[in-house]
Amino acid sequence: MSARTTPAAPVPPGPPGATVPSGSAVTSVFVRLKLSLLRNGLRQSGGRRAAYVASAVLVLLFAALQLIGLIALRGYAHADALVVLLAAVLALGWAVMPLFFPGGDETLDPTRLVMLPLRPGPLVRALLTSSLVGIGPLFTLCVFAGSVVAVAHGGAAYAVGVVGAVLALLVCVTLARAVAAANVRLLTSRKGRDLAVLSGLVVAVGAQLVNFGAQRLGSSGLGELDPVADVVRWIPPASAVGAMDAASDGAYGTALAQLALTAAALVLLLRVWARHLTRLMTAPDGSTLQSDTGPVRERGSAGLTRWLPAGRTGTTMERTLRYVWRDPKTKAAWVTSLAIGLIVPVFNAWQGTGSVYFACFAAGMLGIQMYNQFGQDTSAFWMVAMTISSARDAYVELRARALALLLITLPYATLVTVLTTALLDDWRALPEALGLSFALLGAMLATGAWTSARFPYSIPQEGYKNVAPGQVGLAWVSIFGGMIGAALLCAPVIALTIWLNVSGGAGDTGWVLLPVGAVYGAVLTLLGLRLAAPRTAGRLPEILTAVSKG
Repeated sequence: MSARTTPAAPVPPGPPGATVPSGSAVTSVFVRLKLSLLRNGLRQSGGRRAAYVASAVLVLLFAALQLIGLIALRGYAHADALVVLLAAVLALGWAVMPLFFPGGDETLDPTRLVMLPLRPGPLVRALLTSSLVGIGPLFTLCVFAGSVVAVAHGGAAYAVGVVGAVLALLVCVTLARAVAAANVRLLTSRKGRDLAVLSGLVVAVGAQLVNFGAQRLGSSGLGELDPVADVVRWIPPASAVGAMDAASDGAYGTALAQLALTAAALVLLLRVWARHLTRLMTAPDGSTLQSDTGPVRERGSAGLTRWLPAGRTGTTMERTLRYVWRDPKTKAAWVTSLAIGLIVPVFNAWQGTGSVYFACFAAGMLGIQMYNQFGQDTSAFWMVAMTISSARDAYVELRARALALLLITLPYATLVTVLTTALLDDWRALPEALGLSFALLGAMLATGAWTSARFPYSIPQEGYKNVAPGQVGLAWVSIFGGMIGAALLCAPVIALTIWLNVSGGAGDTGWVLLPVGAVYGAVLTLLGLRLAAPRTAGRLPEILTAVSKG
């Protein structure tokens, strides 16, 4: 007895002469697609083309200088430790790049290819090959090439170096692709846009850390890197650079083990990448699925908001604080200011090269948040404008925004000043530093309120730009003009501080600067709000037009 078989459904014939594209054909198509995307992007505008050319020239110039510097390290005792750590830092940059710059490469989003009949294997090969086209891979290759010249000695070491450089480059590119594929749903959501706008913080903090690290190495030498490099040289792709150094010392077994470790990491990353691609190509998008979240309950005032004043003041303060917490670009600006305002004075004090007056940097960074207050409202400013009918209403609006900022800036500036003083062990200067910080903060709030009414500009909601096209001049005048004005307004307190220190009376009467600076800053804030209120009430249509261009 034989089982009944069901005939297979007929396969519709393809067009005459049609052939299934091979893997190499798919790869060439993706390379041409990458080049076409790049070429068409440069054709959009002359400004974008100029920005790309300028950035490409700067990157290539930096890559050339990096290559020359690495070559100059050849024969130096601790060059191997430096290049190993440099490879690790470079790989870390490739790993976080998709999270903070998701819009930098359109091909990072594999969901654009869902409707194409592509299998994971050929797709991975094609995307990996196309990923090697660009300035980033070229810069990375220059760094690894310089590492080969810096640490390789002998023919075997150069052979290992060539293989290691290629493997390290492939690991970096594959790592970026795997991270992008694993987080593609996040990167296309609002949280992903939050990460994108926080890229400025990463760059700023990273630059400060590199600066402090370079200063420390310049004073103590590269020998301090050896203990860390001994561990990192077994972590891919830094292990490929460690293999070059091992081969130079004749430890060929160690070199082969480190190369094998890098190759294994590459295979593992390729498998992870292919698995995520398969899931993206086959799993339904969660945004298209219905979910039963139950009845929506109204939420009343809770938490810290219940302590805010009643009336317009409390409402405006709550709205301002919600902008800080929810709006991506406002949040990024605040996080950046908080981080840089802490890093600069505290790290300098920790290294013993700073001054207690560096703590005023925190007050200056946080005071900038008062500038362009209406720009963060964008076109929704019309709702605020409808509630302002007099200079008194405008004064209450500006005062509430300043109070909301003071809830964060005042205790934070105090904390940074105390930490800086503690690290320097210069408690005698604490009242002076606090007085200067409070005076500067008050001056920044005063000038920020005035420039918000006089030089408003729009902040685009999409993209990485913080100023709408055509309003760059307004932003420069608002921020830098206001900062210069704030410095001039603080001149009396600065002069008093200098006089007390020169005359030798700072130790006995320096505490006077604390109340003087606090009162002076409060008076400046009130005067600035009083002067800005009638101008705000009289320029509501102009302000709305300016902040609605983004």
